[in-house]
Amino acid sequence: MAGSGLGDASWQQVLALVVAATVVMGSPGPATISVTAVGAAFGLRPSLGYTAGVVLGTIAVLLAVAAGIFGLLTSVPGVAPVLAILSAAYILYLASKIATAPPFAERGSTATKPDFLGGFTLAVANPKAYVAIGAVFAGAASQADALERDEVISGRILHWRSSLSTRRVSCG
Repeated sequence: MAGSGLGDASWQQVLALVVAATVVMGSPGPATISVTAVGAAFGLRPSLGYTAGVVLGTIAVLLAVAAGIFGLLTSVPGVAPVLAILSAAYILYLASKIATAPPFAERGSTATKPDFLGGFTLAVANPKAYVAIGAVFAGAASQADALERDEVISGRILHWRSSLSTRRVSCG
């Protein structure tokens, strides 16, 4: 039947990956909440640099997870706890800056808007990004493995059936 087969399954996998990634990455986390706060505090145009930093930092995390760099680093004894501590320390630092910041009314025009580097650093240090992207990749990989397994099984069944048919013809 035209239009069915591996091509359709690949599109289904891509669609499932995009939907899962959208739900996971769009859920509230440090990056999402900070972009919202920066936009509300400084307006659209002044917050674009920070938002671009968050987006490119998240892409860097995605590439690190996809390339296996994060898995490689965490497989080295002692590196995973250090990465977790550094990420948690940065998130706590940001939380303390937010908690101790004076209200906007008191700051007047002295407030400095977060920049590209701040957004990039937050995205790269965000532990949720690694977990979420890793989970989406793991789900997509397990779906691909299941599809490959089904194709192998189907191929073996077809081979077995054709060999039985060949034997019947040659024996009969």
